[in-house]
Amino acid sequence: MTTLRVDSTTEASPPEPEPEAEPEAEPEAEAARYRSLLAAARGLVRCDAAALLQLDVDVLKPVAVDGLSDETLGRQFPVAAHPRFARLLASERGLRFAHDSNLPDPYDGLVAGQPGILPVHDCMGAPLRLRGAVWGLLTLDALEPHAFDAVGPAQMEALIALVETGIEAAHTIREMQARAMREQAVAQALRAGRGAPRELLGSSPAMKQLCHEIDTVAVSDLTVLLLGETGVGKDLVAQRLHARSRRSEQPLVQVNCAALPESLADSELFGHKRGAFTGAVQDRDGKFEIADGGTLFLDEVGELPLSVQAKLLRVLQSGEVQRPGSDRMRKFDVRVIAATNRDLPAAIAQGRFRADLYHRLSVYPLVVAPLRERGRDVLVLAGSFLEENQHRLGARNLRLSPASKAAMLAHGWPGNVRELEHVISRASLRAFREQPRGSRWTAIEPHHLALDSTAVGSAVAAPVQAPANEHAGSAIAGGTLRDATEAFQRAWLSELLARHGGRVASAAREAGIDRSNFHRTLRKLGLVQAGDSETPG
Repeated sequence: MTTLRVDSTTEASPPEPEPEAEPEAEPEAEAARYRSLLAAARGLVRCDAAALLQLDVDVLKPVAVDGLSDETLGRQFPVAAHPRFARLLASERGLRFAHDSNLPDPYDGLVAGQPGILPVHDCMGAPLRLRGAVWGLLTLDALEPHAFDAVGPAQMEALIALVETGIEAAHTIREMQARAMREQAVAQALRAGRGAPRELLGSSPAMKQLCHEIDTVAVSDLTVLLLGETGVGKDLVAQRLHARSRRSEQPLVQVNCAALPESLADSELFGHKRGAFTGAVQDRDGKFEIADGGTLFLDEVGELPLSVQAKLLRVLQSGEVQRPGSDRMRKFDVRVIAATNRDLPAAIAQGRFRADLYHRLSVYPLVVAPLRERGRDVLVLAGSFLEENQHRLGARNLRLSPASKAAMLAHGWPGNVRELEHVISRASLRAFREQPRGSRWTAIEPHHLALDSTAVGSAVAAPVQAPANEHAGSAIAGGTLRDATEAFQRAWLSELLARHGGRVASAAREAGIDRSNFHRTLRKLGLVQAGDSETPG
Protein backbone atom coordinates (compact mmCIF):
# COMPACT_ATOMS: atom_id res chain seq x y z
CA MET A 1 0.00 0.00 0.00
CA THR A 2 1.30 3.44 -0.83
CA THR A 3 1.78 6.24 1.67
CA LEU A 4 -1.28 8.48 2.04
CA ARG A 5 -0.64 12.22 2.23
CA VAL A 6 -2.84 14.63 4.10
CA ASP A 7 -1.74 17.41 1.76
CA SER A 8 -2.28 17.33 -1.99
CA THR A 9 1.31 17.90 -3.09
CA THR A 10 3.48 15.15 -4.50
CA GLU A 11 6.91 16.76 -4.13
CA ALA A 12 8.52 17.53 -0.83
CA SER A 13 8.78 21.24 -0.18
CA PRO A 14 12.26 22.76 0.21
CA PRO A 15 13.46 22.60 3.81
CA GLU A 16 12.51 25.64 5.82
CA PRO A 17 15.27 27.74 7.37
CA GLU A 18 16.30 26.39 10.71
CA PRO A 19 14.90 28.40 13.60
CA GLU A 20 16.97 29.56 16.46
CA ALA A 21 16.70 27.26 19.43
CA GLU A 22 14.33 28.50 22.07
CA PRO A 23 15.59 28.13 25.59
CA GLU A 24 13.01 27.84 28.31
CA ALA A 25 12.70 30.51 30.99
CA GLU A 26 10.63 28.31 33.33
CA PRO A 27 11.01 24.67 32.21
CA GLU A 28 8.26 23.20 34.38
CA ALA A 29 5.64 25.81 33.44
CA GLU A 30 6.49 25.55 29.76
CA ALA A 31 6.40 21.74 29.82
CA ALA A 32 2.93 21.96 31.38
CA ARG A 33 1.79 24.23 28.55
CA TYR A 34 3.05 21.76 25.97
CA ARG A 35 1.32 18.86 27.73
CA SER A 36 -1.94 20.84 27.66
CA LEU A 37 -1.50 21.31 23.91
CA LEU A 38 -1.13 17.57 23.41
CA ALA A 39 -4.20 16.87 25.52
CA ALA A 40 -6.17 19.28 23.33
CA ALA A 41 -4.79 17.60 20.19
CA ARG A 42 -5.91 14.18 21.42
CA GLY A 43 -9.33 15.69 22.00
CA LEU A 44 -9.57 16.51 18.30
CA VAL A 45 -8.02 13.29 16.97
CA ARG A 46 -8.37 10.02 18.86
CA CYS A 47 -5.03 8.25 19.13
CA ASP A 48 -2.94 6.16 21.52
CA ALA A 49 -0.02 8.58 21.70
CA ALA A 50 0.97 12.11 20.74
CA ALA A 51 4.26 13.98 20.95
CA LEU A 52 5.74 17.43 20.41
CA LEU A 53 9.34 17.39 19.18
CA GLN A 54 11.43 20.54 18.86
CA LEU A 55 14.03 20.78 16.11
CA ASP A 56 17.53 21.70 17.29
CA VAL A 57 19.69 22.02 14.16
CA ASP A 58 19.29 18.43 12.84
CA VAL A 59 18.06 16.66 15.97
CA LEU A 60 14.46 16.37 17.19
CA LYS A 61 14.05 16.55 20.97
CA PRO A 62 10.76 15.59 22.67
CA VAL A 63 9.46 18.46 24.81
CA ALA A 64 6.14 16.81 25.73
CA VAL A 65 4.55 13.38 25.25
CA ASP A 66 1.07 12.02 25.94
CA GLY A 67 0.59 8.27 25.82
CA LEU A 68 4.30 7.52 25.36
CA SER A 69 6.57 6.19 28.08
CA ASP A 70 8.60 8.61 30.17
CA GLU A 71 11.84 7.33 28.67
CA THR A 72 10.85 9.00 25.40
CA LEU A 73 11.61 12.38 26.96
CA GLY A 74 15.19 11.26 27.54
CA ARG A 75 15.72 10.35 23.89
CA GLN A 76 16.95 12.45 21.00
CA PHE A 77 16.16 11.65 17.38
CA PRO A 78 18.70 12.65 14.71
CA VAL A 79 16.61 13.42 11.64
CA ALA A 80 19.04 11.62 9.33
CA ALA A 81 18.54 8.38 11.29
CA HIS A 82 14.71 8.48 11.21
CA PRO A 83 13.25 8.62 7.69
CA ARG A 84 9.68 9.09 8.91
CA PHE A 85 10.64 12.24 10.76
CA ALA A 86 12.66 13.47 7.77
CA ARG A 87 9.64 13.04 5.46
CA LEU A 88 7.35 14.81 7.91
CA LEU A 89 9.73 17.78 8.15
CA ALA A 90 9.95 17.99 4.37
CA SER A 91 6.17 17.91 3.89
CA GLU A 92 4.12 21.06 3.49
CA ARG A 93 1.28 20.43 5.96
CA GLY A 94 1.69 16.86 7.12
CA LEU A 95 1.67 13.19 6.11
CA ARG A 96 -0.08 10.00 7.04
CA PHE A 97 1.93 6.79 6.70
CA ALA A 98 0.38 3.51 5.57
CA HIS A 99 -0.06 0.96 8.36
CA ASP A 100 2.20 -1.47 6.51
CA SER A 101 4.90 1.08 5.60
CA ASN A 102 8.36 -0.45 5.68
CA LEU A 103 9.90 2.71 7.15
CA PRO A 104 11.02 2.08 10.76
CA ASP A 105 8.80 3.75 13.35
CA PRO A 106 10.70 5.66 16.08
CA TYR A 107 7.94 4.92 18.62
CA ASP A 108 7.76 1.13 18.29
CA GLY A 109 7.71 -0.23 21.84
CA LEU A 110 7.41 3.23 23.44
CA VAL A 111 3.60 3.44 23.76
CA ALA A 112 2.80 3.59 27.48
CA GLY A 113 0.62 1.18 29.41
CA GLN A 114 1.13 -1.84 27.14
CA PRO A 115 1.85 -5.37 28.44
CA GLY A 116 4.73 -5.83 26.02
CA ILE A 117 6.77 -4.17 23.31
CA LEU A 118 4.17 -3.46 20.62
CA PRO A 119 4.65 -1.90 17.17
CA VAL A 120 2.80 1.21 16.09
CA HIS A 121 0.51 0.56 13.09
CA ASP A 122 -1.00 3.92 12.19
CA CYS A 123 0.84 7.18 12.40
CA MET A 124 0.58 10.69 11.06
CA GLY A 125 2.20 14.01 11.77
CA ALA A 126 2.98 17.48 10.54
CA PRO A 127 5.73 20.09 10.70
CA LEU A 128 5.02 23.00 13.03
CA ARG A 129 6.10 26.52 12.19
CA LEU A 130 6.83 29.47 14.41
CA ARG A 131 7.06 32.88 12.76
CA GLY A 132 7.74 31.35 9.37
CA ALA A 133 10.45 28.88 10.40
CA VAL A 134 10.13 25.17 11.19
CA TRP A 135 9.89 24.76 14.96
CA GLY A 136 9.48 20.97 15.11
CA LEU A 137 6.91 18.21 14.69
CA LEU A 138 3.55 17.07 15.99
CA THR A 139 3.16 13.28 15.78
CA LEU A 140 0.05 11.14 16.39
CA ASP A 141 0.21 7.35 16.66
CA ALA A 142 -2.22 4.43 17.06
CA LEU A 143 -1.71 0.74 17.73
CA GLU A 144 -4.60 -0.27 15.46
CA PRO A 145 -4.42 -0.04 11.63
CA HIS A 146 -6.75 2.45 9.90
CA ALA A 147 -7.26 4.42 13.13
CA PHE A 148 -6.86 7.68 11.23
CA ASP A 149 -8.99 6.83 8.17
CA ALA A 150 -11.59 9.42 9.11
CA VAL A 151 -9.08 12.27 9.62
CA GLY A 152 -9.35 14.57 6.62
CA PRO A 153 -7.30 17.59 5.50
CA ALA A 154 -9.65 20.11 7.15
CA GLN A 155 -9.41 18.39 10.54
CA MET A 156 -5.63 18.17 10.21
CA GLU A 157 -5.37 21.85 9.33
CA ALA A 158 -7.43 22.74 12.40
CA LEU A 159 -5.18 20.57 14.56
CA ILE A 160 -2.00 22.16 13.22
CA ALA A 161 -3.41 25.67 13.71
CA LEU A 162 -4.34 24.84 17.31
CA VAL A 163 -0.88 23.55 18.20
CA GLU A 164 1.02 26.32 16.37
CA THR A 165 -1.07 28.94 18.17
CA GLY A 166 -0.16 27.33 21.49
CA ILE A 167 3.54 27.27 20.63
CA GLU A 168 3.39 30.93 19.62
CA ALA A 169 1.77 31.76 22.96
CA ALA A 170 4.43 29.82 24.89
CA HIS A 171 7.18 31.58 22.94
CA THR A 172 5.64 35.00 23.63
CA ILE A 173 5.32 34.23 27.34
CA ARG A 174 8.98 33.22 27.43
CA GLU A 175 10.04 36.43 25.71
CA MET A 176 8.00 38.53 28.14
CA GLN A 177 9.45 36.72 31.15
CA ALA A 178 13.00 37.12 29.87
CA ARG A 179 12.43 40.82 29.17
CA ALA A 180 10.96 41.32 32.64
CA MET A 181 13.94 39.55 34.23
CA ARG A 182 16.40 41.76 32.34
CA GLU A 183 14.50 44.92 33.29
CA GLN A 184 14.34 43.79 36.91
CA ALA A 185 18.10 43.17 36.97
CA VAL A 186 18.78 46.65 35.62
CA ALA A 187 16.34 48.23 38.11
CA GLN A 188 17.94 46.37 41.03
CA ALA A 189 21.39 47.48 39.94
CA LEU A 190 20.26 51.09 39.69
CA ARG A 191 18.58 50.95 43.12
CA ALA A 192 21.78 49.53 44.60
CA GLY A 193 23.75 52.42 43.14
CA ARG A 194 25.74 50.20 40.79
CA GLY A 195 24.34 51.59 37.57
CA ALA A 196 23.37 49.36 34.67
CA PRO A 197 25.06 45.95 34.38
CA ARG A 198 28.66 46.33 33.33
CA GLU A 199 29.84 45.71 29.81
CA LEU A 200 33.19 45.43 28.08
CA LEU A 201 34.42 48.96 27.37
CA GLY A 202 37.25 50.33 25.27
CA SER A 203 38.26 51.00 21.69
CA SER A 204 41.89 49.91 21.75
CA PRO A 205 43.02 47.47 19.04
CA ALA A 206 43.25 44.74 21.68
CA MET A 207 39.63 45.28 22.75
CA LYS A 208 38.34 45.52 19.20
CA GLN A 209 40.01 42.23 18.35
CA LEU A 210 38.65 40.58 21.50
CA CYS A 211 35.08 41.75 20.79
CA HIS A 212 35.35 40.50 17.21
CA GLU A 213 36.48 37.08 18.46
CA ILE A 214 33.68 36.99 21.05
CA ASP A 215 31.02 37.73 18.45
CA THR A 216 32.51 35.11 16.13
CA VAL A 217 32.38 32.24 18.60
CA ALA A 218 29.32 33.30 20.61
CA VAL A 219 26.83 32.02 18.04
CA SER A 220 28.29 28.51 18.23
CA ASP A 221 28.24 26.01 21.08
CA LEU A 222 32.03 25.58 21.11
CA THR A 223 33.68 25.42 24.52
CA VAL A 224 35.66 28.61 25.19
CA LEU A 225 38.71 28.97 27.43
CA LEU A 226 39.36 32.55 28.62
CA LEU A 227 43.00 33.30 29.41
CA GLY A 228 44.38 36.39 31.07
CA GLU A 229 45.81 37.91 34.21
CA THR A 230 43.81 38.41 37.37
CA GLY A 231 41.39 41.30 37.18
CA VAL A 232 41.23 41.77 33.40
CA GLY A 233 37.47 41.19 33.24
CA LYS A 234 37.15 37.58 32.12
CA ASP A 235 33.74 37.41 33.81
CA LEU A 236 32.48 40.23 31.55
CA VAL A 237 33.77 38.34 28.52
CA ALA A 238 31.80 35.29 29.65
CA GLN A 239 28.68 37.44 30.07
CA ARG A 240 29.06 38.87 26.55
CA LEU A 241 29.56 35.38 25.11
CA HIS A 242 26.35 34.23 26.78
CA ALA A 243 24.37 37.35 25.85
CA ARG A 244 25.22 36.95 22.17
CA SER A 245 24.55 33.22 22.07
CA ARG A 246 21.34 31.40 21.17
CA ARG A 247 21.12 30.55 24.88
CA SER A 248 20.86 34.16 25.99
CA GLU A 249 17.41 33.77 27.54
CA GLN A 250 18.56 30.78 29.60
CA PRO A 251 20.64 31.02 32.79
CA LEU A 252 24.33 31.87 32.94
CA VAL A 253 25.57 29.93 35.98
CA GLN A 254 28.98 30.85 37.42
CA VAL A 255 31.14 28.58 39.55
CA ASN A 256 34.28 29.82 41.31
CA CYS A 257 36.42 26.70 41.10
CA ALA A 258 39.01 28.14 43.49
CA ALA A 259 36.39 28.28 46.24
CA LEU A 260 35.27 24.64 45.84
CA PRO A 261 36.52 22.41 48.67
CA GLU A 262 37.51 19.06 47.20
CA SER A 263 35.14 17.24 49.55
CA LEU A 264 32.11 19.25 48.32
CA ALA A 265 33.03 19.76 44.66
CA ASP A 266 30.99 16.75 43.52
CA SER A 267 27.88 18.07 45.22
CA GLU A 268 28.36 21.62 43.97
CA LEU A 269 28.95 20.67 40.34
CA PHE A 270 26.86 17.53 39.96
CA GLY A 271 24.33 17.68 42.83
CA HIS A 272 23.56 14.79 45.19
CA LYS A 273 20.82 12.50 46.37
CA ARG A 274 19.48 12.62 49.88
CA GLY A 275 21.62 10.43 52.13
CA ALA A 276 24.59 10.34 49.73
CA PHE A 277 26.84 11.52 52.56
CA THR A 278 26.58 12.90 56.08
CA GLY A 279 24.65 16.15 55.94
CA ALA A 280 22.88 15.40 52.65
CA VAL A 281 19.38 15.81 54.08
CA GLN A 282 17.66 16.44 50.74
CA ASP A 283 18.20 16.12 47.00
CA ARG A 284 20.22 18.92 45.46
CA ASP A 285 20.65 20.03 41.85
CA GLY A 286 24.22 20.57 40.71
CA LYS A 287 25.42 23.53 38.65
CA PHE A 288 25.30 21.48 35.45
CA GLU A 289 21.61 20.73 35.97
CA ILE A 290 20.81 24.31 36.96
CA ALA A 291 22.53 25.55 33.78
CA ASP A 292 20.76 23.01 31.53
CA GLY A 293 19.89 24.76 28.27
CA GLY A 294 22.14 27.69 29.15
CA THR A 295 25.79 28.43 29.89
CA LEU A 296 28.06 27.23 32.70
CA PHE A 297 31.01 29.53 33.50
CA LEU A 298 33.83 27.71 35.30
CA ASP A 299 35.93 30.56 36.67
CA GLU A 300 39.48 29.86 37.89
CA VAL A 301 39.27 26.35 36.45
CA GLY A 302 43.03 25.95 36.89
CA GLU A 303 42.50 25.69 40.65
CA LEU A 304 40.46 22.47 40.50
CA PRO A 305 42.01 19.48 42.31
CA LEU A 306 43.08 16.62 40.04
CA SER A 307 40.38 14.30 41.37
CA VAL A 308 37.68 16.80 40.44
CA GLN A 309 39.30 17.40 37.05
CA ALA A 310 38.87 13.70 36.21
CA LYS A 311 35.15 13.76 37.07
CA LEU A 312 34.62 17.00 35.17
CA LEU A 313 36.28 15.50 32.10
CA ARG A 314 33.95 12.47 32.16
CA VAL A 315 30.89 14.71 32.38
CA LEU A 316 32.05 16.93 29.52
CA GLN A 317 32.79 13.89 27.35
CA SER A 318 29.51 12.08 28.00
CA GLY A 319 27.08 14.99 28.34
CA GLU A 320 25.62 13.16 31.34
CA VAL A 321 25.68 13.78 35.07
CA GLN A 322 25.42 11.13 37.75
CA ARG A 323 24.57 12.62 41.11
CA PRO A 324 26.50 11.22 44.07
CA GLY A 325 24.23 8.68 45.71
CA SER A 326 22.20 8.04 42.53
CA ASP A 327 22.44 5.34 39.86
CA ARG A 328 20.57 7.43 37.31
CA MET A 329 22.38 9.26 34.53
CA ARG A 330 20.92 12.67 33.69
CA LYS A 331 21.52 14.24 30.30
CA PHE A 332 22.18 17.96 30.06
CA ASP A 333 22.63 20.55 27.33
CA VAL A 334 25.14 23.11 28.60
CA ARG A 335 27.60 25.40 26.83
CA VAL A 336 30.80 25.56 28.92
CA ILE A 337 33.02 28.61 29.26
CA ALA A 338 36.12 28.26 31.43
CA ALA A 339 38.58 30.90 32.62
CA THR A 340 41.98 30.87 34.27
CA ASN A 341 44.92 33.13 35.01
CA ARG A 342 47.19 30.10 35.24
CA ASP A 343 49.69 28.92 32.64
CA LEU A 344 47.91 25.63 32.03
CA PRO A 345 50.54 24.10 29.72
CA ALA A 346 53.10 24.68 32.49
CA ALA A 347 50.68 23.19 35.03
CA ILE A 348 50.30 20.14 32.76
CA ALA A 349 54.08 19.74 32.61
CA GLN A 350 54.18 19.88 36.41
CA GLY A 351 51.42 17.29 36.74
CA ARG A 352 48.92 19.75 38.27
CA PHE A 353 46.44 19.84 35.39
CA ARG A 354 45.17 17.12 33.08
CA ALA A 355 46.19 17.48 29.44
CA ASP A 356 42.98 15.83 28.20
CA LEU A 357 40.82 18.26 30.18
CA TYR A 358 42.85 21.19 28.87
CA HIS A 359 42.22 20.13 25.28
CA ARG A 360 38.53 19.57 26.05
CA LEU A 361 38.21 23.12 27.45
CA SER A 362 40.42 25.02 24.98
CA VAL A 363 38.42 24.35 21.83
CA TYR A 364 38.33 28.11 21.26
CA PRO A 365 40.84 29.98 23.44
CA LEU A 366 40.43 33.72 23.95
CA VAL A 367 43.16 35.87 25.49
CA VAL A 368 41.99 38.94 27.41
CA ALA A 369 44.70 41.61 27.24
CA PRO A 370 45.97 43.22 30.45
CA LEU A 371 45.02 46.84 31.07
CA ARG A 372 48.57 48.08 30.47
CA GLU A 373 48.25 46.97 26.82
CA ARG A 374 44.98 48.80 26.25
CA GLY A 375 46.22 52.40 26.12
CA ARG A 376 43.56 55.05 26.71
CA ASP A 377 40.93 52.43 27.51
CA VAL A 378 41.95 53.08 31.12
CA LEU A 379 40.26 56.49 30.95
CA VAL A 380 37.10 55.03 29.41
CA LEU A 381 36.88 52.47 32.20
CA ALA A 382 37.66 55.12 34.80
CA GLY A 383 34.72 57.16 33.51
CA SER A 384 32.42 54.19 34.00
CA PHE A 385 33.63 53.63 37.57
CA LEU A 386 33.37 57.36 38.34
CA GLU A 387 29.75 57.31 37.23
CA GLU A 388 29.01 54.39 39.56
CA ASN A 389 30.69 56.11 42.51
CA GLN A 390 28.97 59.39 41.74
CA HIS A 391 25.57 57.73 42.21
CA ARG A 392 26.73 55.72 45.20
CA LEU A 393 28.16 58.71 47.07
CA GLY A 394 25.64 61.31 45.93
CA ALA A 395 28.59 63.33 44.64
CA ARG A 396 28.26 66.01 41.98
CA ASN A 397 30.10 65.48 38.69
CA LEU A 398 33.15 63.41 39.67
CA ARG A 399 35.89 64.44 37.24
CA LEU A 400 39.53 63.49 36.67
CA SER A 401 41.95 66.40 36.54
CA PRO A 402 44.42 66.48 33.61
CA ALA A 403 47.22 65.55 36.01
CA SER A 404 45.24 62.55 37.24
CA LYS A 405 44.65 61.38 33.68
CA ALA A 406 48.36 61.61 32.96
CA ALA A 407 49.17 59.68 36.14
CA MET A 408 46.70 56.94 35.25
CA LEU A 409 48.05 56.59 31.73
CA ALA A 410 51.57 56.27 33.14
CA HIS A 411 50.66 53.66 35.74
CA GLY A 412 51.37 50.00 35.03
CA TRP A 413 48.10 48.59 36.51
CA PRO A 414 49.42 45.18 37.60
CA GLY A 415 46.01 44.52 39.17
CA ASN A 416 44.32 45.40 35.88
CA VAL A 417 40.67 46.53 35.77
CA ARG A 418 39.99 45.35 39.32
CA GLU A 419 42.83 47.52 40.62
CA LEU A 420 41.50 50.46 38.60
CA GLU A 421 38.03 49.99 40.07
CA HIS A 422 39.38 50.03 43.62
CA VAL A 423 41.65 53.03 42.97
CA ILE A 424 38.72 55.02 41.56
CA SER A 425 36.47 54.04 44.48
CA ARG A 426 39.03 55.20 47.04
CA ALA A 427 39.86 58.37 45.13
CA SER A 428 36.19 59.25 44.72
CA LEU A 429 35.60 58.96 48.46
CA ARG A 430 38.68 61.05 49.31
CA ALA A 431 37.80 63.78 46.82
CA PHE A 432 34.17 63.83 47.91
CA ARG A 433 35.14 64.27 51.56
CA GLU A 434 37.40 67.22 50.68
CA GLN A 435 35.08 68.99 48.26
CA PRO A 436 33.40 72.19 49.59
CA ARG A 437 29.62 72.28 49.64
CA GLY A 438 27.98 73.79 46.60
CA SER A 439 30.81 72.93 44.19
CA ARG A 440 29.67 72.29 40.64
CA TRP A 441 32.04 69.33 40.28
CA THR A 442 34.31 67.15 42.37
CA ALA A 443 37.86 67.11 41.03
CA ILE A 444 40.00 64.00 41.52
CA GLU A 445 43.66 64.94 41.78
CA PRO A 446 46.75 62.70 41.78
CA HIS A 447 46.98 62.70 45.57
CA HIS A 448 43.48 61.22 45.70
CA LEU A 449 44.60 58.38 43.40
CA ALA A 450 47.74 57.71 45.47
CA LEU A 451 49.55 56.26 42.46
CA ASP A 452 53.30 56.15 41.95
CA SER A 453 53.26 57.02 38.24
CA THR A 454 56.93 56.15 37.70
CA ALA A 455 56.62 52.59 39.00
CA VAL A 456 55.20 49.57 37.30
CA GLY A 457 54.10 48.04 40.58
CA SER A 458 50.81 48.81 42.25
CA ALA A 459 50.78 51.50 44.92
CA VAL A 460 49.34 50.40 48.22
CA ALA A 461 46.27 52.40 49.15
CA ALA A 462 46.47 54.58 52.22
CA PRO A 463 44.66 52.99 55.15
CA VAL A 464 41.56 54.44 56.72
CA GLN A 465 43.42 54.97 59.99
CA ALA A 466 47.03 56.07 60.37
CA PRO A 467 49.41 53.29 61.46
CA ALA A 468 50.34 53.12 65.07
CA ASN A 469 54.04 52.75 64.22
CA GLU A 470 55.72 55.48 66.22
CA HIS A 471 58.42 55.95 63.58
CA ALA A 472 55.96 56.59 60.77
CA GLY A 473 55.85 60.36 61.30
CA SER A 474 59.63 60.80 61.27
CA ALA A 475 59.96 58.51 58.27
CA ILE A 476 57.55 60.64 56.24
CA ALA A 477 59.06 63.99 57.20
CA GLY A 478 61.36 65.57 54.60
CA GLY A 479 62.30 64.53 51.07
CA THR A 480 60.15 64.42 47.94
CA LEU A 481 56.52 63.39 47.77
CA ARG A 482 57.61 60.05 46.34
CA ASP A 483 60.05 59.51 49.22
CA ALA A 484 57.36 60.38 51.75
CA THR A 485 54.84 58.07 50.08
CA GLU A 486 57.26 55.14 50.05
CA ALA A 487 58.22 55.76 53.67
CA PHE A 488 54.59 55.81 54.69
CA GLN A 489 53.88 52.62 52.75
CA ARG A 490 56.93 50.90 54.24
CA ALA A 491 55.89 51.77 57.81
CA TRP A 492 52.27 50.76 57.28
CA LEU A 493 53.16 47.49 55.56
CA SER A 494 55.68 46.59 58.27
CA GLU A 495 53.00 46.95 60.92
CA LEU A 496 50.48 45.06 58.79
CA LEU A 497 52.89 42.14 58.34
CA ALA A 498 53.73 42.13 62.03
CA ARG A 499 50.05 42.04 62.92
CA HIS A 500 49.61 38.95 60.73
CA GLY A 501 52.77 37.21 61.91
CA GLY A 502 54.50 37.65 58.56
CA ARG A 503 51.75 35.84 56.65
CA VAL A 504 51.67 37.60 53.29
CA ALA A 505 48.36 36.14 52.11
CA SER A 506 46.52 37.25 55.26
CA ALA A 507 48.05 40.71 55.11
CA ALA A 508 47.16 41.06 51.44
CA ARG A 509 43.55 40.16 52.17
CA GLU A 510 43.27 42.88 54.80
CA ALA A 511 44.88 45.38 52.42
CA GLY A 512 42.45 44.40 49.66
CA ILE A 513 45.29 43.73 47.21
CA ASP A 514 46.03 40.72 45.02
CA ARG A 515 48.68 38.59 46.75
CA SER A 516 51.16 38.61 43.85
CA ASN A 517 50.90 42.41 43.54
CA PHE A 518 51.20 42.74 47.32
CA HIS A 519 54.38 40.64 47.34
CA ARG A 520 55.78 42.68 44.43
CA THR A 521 55.21 45.88 46.41
CA LEU A 522 56.97 44.37 49.45
CA ARG A 523 60.01 43.56 47.30
CA LYS A 524 60.02 47.06 45.79
CA LEU A 525 60.04 48.61 49.26
CA GLY A 526 62.77 46.27 50.50
CA LEU A 527 60.57 44.48 53.04
CA VAL A 528 61.33 41.07 51.50
CA GLN A 529 64.16 39.88 49.28
CA ALA A 530 63.52 38.84 45.68
CA GLY A 531 64.22 35.19 46.44
CA ASP A 532 62.21 35.02 49.67
CA SER A 533 59.25 32.66 49.72
CA GLU A 534 55.91 33.72 51.13
CA THR A 535 54.84 32.61 54.55
CA PRO A 536 51.59 30.66 54.09
CA GLY A 537 48.50 32.67 54.98
